Amino acid sequence: MPVGGDVHLEMAEFRLLRELFNEHCGILFGPEAKPIVERRLRDRISALGLHSFSEYYQLLRFEERGRAELDEATDLITINETYFFRETYQLRAYREEILPMLRSGPAARDRLNVWSAGCSTGEEVYSIAMLTRDAGLFPGRTVRIFGSDISRRCVIAARRGVYGPSAFRATPVDMRRRYFVERPDGMHVADELRALCQFGQLNLLDGARASVVGRVDVIFCRNVMIYFDEASRRRVIEMFYDRLLPGGFLLLGHSESLLNVSTAFELVHLREDLVYRKPITATRLGASFYPAAGEGRMTSPMSGGSQTRAPRTLEAPIAPTPAAPRSPAVKPSSPPGAGSDKR
Repeated sequence: MPVGGDVHLEMAEFRLLRELFNEHCGILFGPEAKPIVERRLRDRISALGLHSFSEYYQLLRFEERGRAELDEATDLITINETYFFRETYQLRAYREEILPMLRSGPAARDRLNVWSAGCSTGEEVYSIAMLTRDAGLFPGRTVRIFGSDISRRCVIAARRGVYGPSAFRATPVDMRRRYFVERPDGMHVADELRALCQFGQLNLLDGARASVVGRVDVIFCRNVMIYFDEASRRRVIEMFYDRLLPGGFLLLGHSESLLNVSTAFELVHLREDLVYRKPITATRLGASFYPAAGEGRMTSPMSGGSQTRAPRTLEAPIAPTPAAPRSPAVKPSSPPGAGSDKR
């Protein structure tokens, strides 16, 4: 029987693996991902001494070591590519409009908690930290920026905080000079920035474990859920709603919206972006709405169902100006086919 490098992924095996990964992390692979999944998981089959993808599926689904191996497989089949100050127009809106609203608006707060969900190797988290410091509205000891990713390798890299030239393709020169230290192995994040940031491995479908994040004022989840199926998107949005404090903001990617997903958020028009806000008078959803990944779930009042109406629209207290052009973005931890295959 063939071992490892000689095995091939049959379509029936691909369907089984696709269903399993969808249950585990929400990603739904299209048929075009089959050859990439085959190539990236073949080495694991060899390392485990297995003879087919069917045996690998049986291990993932039924064996005790399957959960740890499923995390390893998820790491291998997702693409992690990002850089500092990606989608600059939205980060500008965060610094110039959202932070002032949080500091002095109807739901003003003295502390700031931000969650970057799907942070890849940490560039988004450190970008948020730089902008928050520069805004000067929240003293350093009152700021916590948490980054999570399903990829263990990404979280390790984010905590290390050492980056090569490609990560700085959109970074202002003064930011690079002030917040990074050049060393032989790359550019190191300055300690003053590190002090604001924390990282952890987290599956967004594991709503019960997401409680470790605590309650937050802003959630960035950009270009993550575009690869999820509809049910998984709703689960994650419900969890975000619960994690946000009343008056808190949700920032999605340039091609994402909550239409047909949730009507619980207010849609806020900023100068260069549209963002979502949890109403100041909102109440939390119960924890029973958020089962662990792979478990069943209850019906939530946030579910979009067949409705087509959009969330309530509000104007921010700043006159809008023409929006800046939005450039395509590459998602952190995206599935095969979503970006270039670098393996």
